[in-house]
Amino acid sequence: MSASKFDIVTINSSRTNELSQFWAEVLGLQEIEREDGDRWILLGDSVGGRTIGFQRGEHIGGSIHIDLSCSVSDFPAERERLMRLGATETRAMRNEPYGLIANFADLDGNLFDLCAYVTGD
Repeated sequence: MSASKFDIVTINSSRTNELSQFWAEVLGLQEIEREDGDRWILLGDSVGGRTIGFQRGEHIGGSIHIDLSCSVSDFPAERERLMRLGATETRAMRNEPYGLIANFADLDGNLFDLCAYVTGD
């Protein structure tokens, strides 16, 4: 089993369009993915590398959450490992069109997600 790896930083905002455009300009990035209008916007570099995401949701000044990824086969064990380390699952694990996701809070209540993306193989 391999451990989680860093995926992207995601910022919650009620203004995902405006905020993503701001950061695209600041960082010289481009939009590479969008779901449900403005619910989810992902920026990347010129070769499509994932960099920063914007998700419509409650924003508390200065708050962000981190997305981690692992393989679909490692997902159940990794989810359990995170909870053994002290993470609190904040929403039931679920299967979405893009793969598996579990939402967590760390020891200080900082939010993060574990995602296992389904590839089009």
